[in-house]
Amino acid sequence: MERQQRPNLIYIFADQWRRQAVGYEGEDQVITPNIDTFAKEGVIFSNAVTCSPLCSPHRASLLTGRYPSSTGVYTNCKVGADVMLSPDEIGIGDVLAENGYQTGYIGKWHLDLPELNVAEQPESGAKGWDAYTPPGPKRHGFQYWYSYGAWDEHLSPHYWQDSPEKIKVNQWSVEHETDKAINFIQNRKNEQPFALFLSWNPPHSPFDQVPEKYKRLYNREHITLRENVSYSRFFVHTGEEVDGGIDELKDNQLNYFAAISGIDDQFGRILQLIKTEKLEENTIVVLTSDHGEMMGSHGLMAKHVWFEESIGVPFCIRWPNVIPKIKTDLLLNTVDIMPTLLSFLGLEIPRSVEGNDLSDFIVKHQHGGPKEAFISAYPGRKEAIEAFRSAGLDNRQFGWRAIRTDEFTYVIHHGYSPEDESIRLLYDLKQDKYQLHPEKIQNPFKHRIAEDLERRLHNWLKDMKDPFYYKLEEHCQ
Repeated sequence: MERQQRPNLIYIFADQWRRQAVGYEGEDQVITPNIDTFAKEGVIFSNAVTCSPLCSPHRASLLTGRYPSSTGVYTNCKVGADVMLSPDEIGIGDVLAENGYQTGYIGKWHLDLPELNVAEQPESGAKGWDAYTPPGPKRHGFQYWYSYGAWDEHLSPHYWQDSPEKIKVNQWSVEHETDKAINFIQNRKNEQPFALFLSWNPPHSPFDQVPEKYKRLYNREHITLRENVSYSRFFVHTGEEVDGGIDELKDNQLNYFAAISGIDDQFGRILQLIKTEKLEENTIVVLTSDHGEMMGSHGLMAKHVWFEESIGVPFCIRWPNVIPKIKTDLLLNTVDIMPTLLSFLGLEIPRSVEGNDLSDFIVKHQHGGPKEAFISAYPGRKEAIEAFRSAGLDNRQFGWRAIRTDEFTYVIHHGYSPEDESIRLLYDLKQDKYQLHPEKIQNPFKHRIAEDLERRLHNWLKDMKDPFYYKLEEHCQ
């Protein structure tokens, strides 16, 4: 076995992969044999959530251990919004590089300002929300770079390395990026530890862009929908017939599952390489995602809502002989990942971090840990931002904020437009698994459970200096 002063780190995260859609959870009918075997060799978090169910906010928080209100990445980095991860933020890649790690980033980045925001015809050829991130501080310590900003063509992806020259590929992105990850690991310097972040875009939409061999694993007629799916609500308002709605939803779900099975296949290749290279005992491997996918639950598609299908993510971590083989209910939020990993690696956690170091709870299988996870979502569409500004309002004071415990999710929603009324909703996660029966709270201070959650959420918003807090203060006066 190859021995080093510090362990290696391989952090793999897919895009829009919900916690329910993995074999070991026993919920969705998805086939993931490699992931299921891997999960039994480490810690499975069945209570992992994202601090913001949207790509860019999650990614910024993952790298920095800080909430969206602190990083300023409260919505997606996109055309029409001057939002990006500041080079001044301290990310995990920065810390790793400073401590002698060979660092690499492969796949979707989505943390840079879209080039169309600053140039009508970028030299790199970037279109839409996409961007080429040149070498320098905006890469946050990642030395090997094979990445792109945001682009959803899974069967014909493109990438940039260290020049504006676009690299076009005719291969499923997950397979191609896995090829690059394997090459990175094989060409490492043995005298230094390495850290690789691999960001797969699937199972993000468009769902049908997945190799046929993975689609053939599923029989469409045998696929069942979750108990909280309301396809008529979602599809009828688009003008489609109800029957057509359920047909399209089943097609989407089959393709979604197929992409996850493809991820499982490619993940298996990486696990085999780690074994062949005798790196298993000295390598921490994490498999997770940035947020979930509603897939018709509550009549919704995509994410950016507070339901478990949107905020819940799969999260497994393996480090043989150090991390136990358990399934835990420990509450894990995005901001906790960076400090926890740095602690495992024996590196100092930056003072800027706002998340929790959960390493002791994991290694010692201790009970306790965080009592709550705070989650936020802001109005980020260009039209919404313009509407708020036209009304003389700060869009960051709106949207919704939530506190999620092991028993409850409590949501305060100020709306996505200036005309929306504020609502408060309480979900009992133990008694109402599918969140079909929320309690609408009129006055939280006359409700025992809501009062406690309201105060905890209120205090957190104040500590974070989230503009939403000042909106709450207006309502309390």
